[in-house]
Amino acid sequence: MIEGLPRFRAFVGLGANLGPARQNLQEALVQLQALPWTSLEGVSSFYVTKPVGTEGPDYLNAVAAVSTSLAPHELLNALLAIELTLGRERPEPLAPRTLDLDLLWMEGAMRHSAALILPHPRMTERAFVQEPLAQLLGQLPPKSTDPIPLPGPERAKLAASQGISLE
Repeated sequence: MIEGLPRFRAFVGLGANLGPARQNLQEALVQLQALPWTSLEGVSSFYVTKPVGTEGPDYLNAVAAVSTSLAPHELLNALLAIELTLGRERPEPLAPRTLDLDLLWMEGAMRHSAALILPHPRMTERAFVQEPLAQLLGQLPPKSTDPIPLPGPERAKLAASQGISLE
């Protein structure tokens, strides 16, 4: 780590529903930890979730928190590279996948470009983000720039409607 570089807490959604999903998520976490100027702060439990807006096998999902000196677009590009190393293909939107890494939140940063929207525009609509995010935030030292998950009753309603459970 280079002294003096600013550090930012970012939250990354992980998901997979093809191939060895658990192994792919675990390898993605190893690769996240290995990114330059980045360290893994914590990871939620793994959750089994039904696909949202499409058909296919159930997903395995989690949320990770990293501390990084990478800029948002640099971190996004690193996430896309990790996906490629683990066999991610993009035949169509919402297609089943070996790995999906989404940059959900980065220290409250706001971005709106063709490549990156922060905060992630659908993170409050997805039980597979809200449940693991709430769990993870309960394990981390709080920061004023952390995202605020939906209140418990709203998360429970979302979880019931979308089908999510701990692995």
